[in-house]
Amino acid sequence: MTDQETLRQWLGQAKRTVFLGGAGVSTASGIPDFRSAHGLYQQKKAGLSYEEMLSHGYFVRHMPEFYDFMRNVMLYPNAKPNRAHYALAKLEREGKLRAVITQNIDGLHQMAGSRNVIELHGNENRYYCLSCGKQYDMTCVTGISGVPRCECGGTIRPDVVLYGESLNEQDLRKAIQYAREADLMVVAGTSLVVYPVAGLVEYLPSGARLAILNRDPTPYDSQADLVIREDLVETLAYCAGLLAE
Repeated sequence: MTDQETLRQWLGQAKRTVFLGGAGVSTASGIPDFRSAHGLYQQKKAGLSYEEMLSHGYFVRHMPEFYDFMRNVMLYPNAKPNRAHYALAKLEREGKLRAVITQNIDGLHQMAGSRNVIELHGNENRYYCLSCGKQYDMTCVTGISGVPRCECGGTIRPDVVLYGESLNEQDLRKAIQYAREADLMVVAGTSLVVYPVAGLVEYLPSGARLAILNRDPTPYDSQADLVIREDLVETLAYCAGLLAE
């Protein structure tokens, strides 16, 4: 039995499967990953790493440059879900997947039809005024130049977690609870080096299975019951029955 066949069998047997995904899930949609050898964080702009330019401090001190960076590098308004996203949505509809926990901010899981999605790092299509709280979508940034302003005059910021900021406590607690109740966790497209997200693996109960689908090694490979280095999109599509037998 191949590793893909094993994972498909496990998905059929498990009752409380949880998916934990990262940037690698969306690379087939044309969105670059972040931490691989060719990822965004390995590049620099104006002498600063991309990680620095996505920090709370940079947002506060260099707001015009921050928004230029968002428009030119981080936002992908035309991105569409790939087969990995559709596979997960299908597994959820069939009752084989309880929740998608994602580090991505692209909203592609919901676009593909997933309903129970926990976005630990926020969503790039949500924005709000720091003064009055009015909500906006991505067009408030992409449709202008400079810093987006609310009709009240306040500054608009993205509803994403910047470096130096804490995750939403309610979302993190929900993710932890799903991990604690899981009998199978499928991790895909993430290096599992960013905490507290990577630490969700530690909450799996005794006896639960852990499957990791990632191109590169992760710190948790030795704890996994199954490690698959093959293309995660093809693997998830196969497991969900999207590929011809």
